[in-house]
Order: sequence, then C-alpha cells, then structure tokens
Amino acid sequence: MDADKKKIWIRGQFIEVTDEVYTAYMKGDRKIRYFENDLKTGRTVKDKDGNIKQILPSREDSLDRLMEDNAQQFPDSHESVEDIVIQKISTEKLHMALLRLPKKDQELIYALFYEEKTERAYAKQIGVSPSTVHRRKEEIIKKLKKYLK
Repeated sequence: MDADKKKIWIRGQFIEVTDEVYTAYMKGDRKIRYFENDLKTGRTVKDKDGNIKQILPSREDSLDRLMEDNAQQFPDSHESVEDIVIQKISTEKLHMALLRLPKKDQELIYALFYEEKTERAYAKQIGVSPSTVHRRKEEIIKKLKKYLK
C-alpha cells in the first residue's frame, strides 16, 4: 500500500480505496457520528480566554424529559385553522346580509350589537318604546337568518 493512497478501516483491517469511495465513506461516517453523538449531547462555546460564552443544549429530547416537562410537540391551540376560516366566512356572509337590510334596520343592529347599547337606551335615543325596538330587533334577526341560509 502506498502512503498517498486512501485507506479506510473495515472489519479490523485497512482497505485501500479510491478517492470517491473514501469521500463517500467519510461523509457517511460523519453523518453516523452526528446522529449518535452530536444531536444527543450539549456543548459549550468558549471565548478566547477559555471562559464559557454560551451553552448549546442537546438538540434531541428524550420522551421521559418531555413527559416530565409536560411539553407538547404540537401544542393544542384554542382555534384551529379551519375554525378561523369558517368564522371569517361566516362574518363576511353576515356583513353581506346586513347590507341587504334597510338603512333603519342597519342602524338598529349597529347600535345594539356593535355599540352595545341596550334596547331601552336605543329606544330613548330614537323616541320609541323599548318594546318597539325589541320587536323590530326580532324581525330583523329573522330576516338575517333567512339571508344566511
């Protein structure tokens, strides 16, 4: 074997190989060491004086540690994407239905549901009885339900 030839250690002996085989073998060997060691151990980064500058934690978590910390890989969010989309579509449909109402009905709905006025306060504002406002509100809601079907 020549000194300048590439050699790899396989089953207790050195085997002479081409440059391509040696490069491929070393890449594979490095990848194995990465998965077996580098991912599983934390490391420290030191400055030029030898003081610890930064601690890099392991990039692999054990199931036991995750269970202890009550960690979740995919935390359960309160609203799913589907729920958000359905809500946006429903809101858009409602706004389109509101636009179909006469101006007076739109004003009543806006006052009661967007400005959060009471029926009594809105009735006083427009000069009618609270029961009239309540009756109109119920009629408008029925119309909106028909529009939204």
